[in-house]
Amino acid sequence: MSDTPICSAKGCRVDAAWVLAWNNPKIHTPERRKTWLACEEHREHLSQFLGVRGFLKDVVLLKEWEEASSATDG
Repeated sequence: MSDTPICSAKGCRVDAAWVLAWNNPKIHTPERRKTWLACEEHREHLSQFLGVRGFLKDVVLLKEWEEASSATDG
């Protein structure tokens, strides 16, 4: 079993390459970020789903997201 996170798209079991950071302004504070993970194939679809609703805040490579998170954790 892989330690690599998998894509959040329904039924997809492919390793994630992207982090889609989002928030729902009706229920989250402005600085809060929820995340979905996406493989190359589903990045655009998931981004559009969140974007149409005004939820999408950022799309970042998973590696860069993990590097930024570990820099702020230490």
